[in-house]
Amino acid sequence: MNSRSDIKDVLRQMLAVMEEERQALAGLDLDTIMGCTANKTSLCDRLGQASNDNLDEECLSMIEAVKRLNEVNRQIRNLVAANVSSRLDALTGAPALYNARGARAGYARYSATPGT
Repeated sequence: MNSRSDIKDVLRQMLAVMEEERQALAGLDLDTIMGCTANKTSLCDRLGQASNDNLDEECLSMIEAVKRLNEVNRQIRNLVAANVSSRLDALTGAPALYNARGARAGYARYSATPGT
């Protein structure tokens, strides 16, 4: 894929997938999120074959827009994950096992046990 037209077409598709992914993240639609992930991977593979020699201002602008949307989606995903962790902690009454403070507390608790 070396024509500027092909690159723009893939970038437009990527922008559409990013928007679809954002909506799926907001709606917690796991099937659509997984589909978007597969689509992004496929589109990235196609972009990986592109030559940087054919990039004009429009292409560069779309690349920046894709980067921004990807960052927004990453932040939304992280907020959802933090919210799920918080709710699970509230349900179990236990702090997160994967944070540094929780890991040290668990280590100290087990290492203080006689015979270990």
